[in-house]
Amino acid sequence: MSEEQLRRIMGFYGDDIWNYIYYLTKSADMADDLAQEVFIKCYYRIGTYRGSSSLKAWLFTIARNTVFSHRKSRFFRSGLWGGVQTITKAEPAKNSFPDELLGTVRSAEMEYLGNSRMDEIWSVILQLPDKFREVLVLDLKAELTIQEIAGLTGLSTGTVKSRLHRARHKVQEKLRGMES
Repeated sequence: MSEEQLRRIMGFYGDDIWNYIYYLTKSADMADDLAQEVFIKCYYRIGTYRGSSSLKAWLFTIARNTVFSHRKSRFFRSGLWGGVQTITKAEPAKNSFPDELLGTVRSAEMEYLGNSRMDEIWSVILQLPDKFREVLVLDLKAELTIQEIAGLTGLSTGTVKSRLHRARHKVQEKLRGMES
């Protein structure tokens, strides 16, 4: 793999990998470090990629294993694992159209309310137990299929479906509780 190919892979999947690691670790600094480690591993291990899954799923597998390996390390056991940090709004997708081109423009109030609601939802997701949070993030943020999530986590597709259903239900319950 050339450096240019790695840069293209990082440009295409970098945000998804970083977000996944962030939602597993709840630390922006840790996500920065571990995402970098994932792409270093990708560079050196691309020869082991067999093509039995998508490149995205393969990268998520590396990311997951990297996070879990890090959690087992002495650093994690010493209690220095970081707390929740705020997420900065990502750049708009390169292939998405600005609202102005579609003939709709959101008012500042609508933009604020939409962002505020999204922050509430992700705050609730971050409070879920790991097993529910992981599958929900892989589904919502990474947009992996149930089969890809099952392959990545080593769970059966039925278990993935069940956890997704339960995770969504828990989020809905907490959001309803916040509204009353």
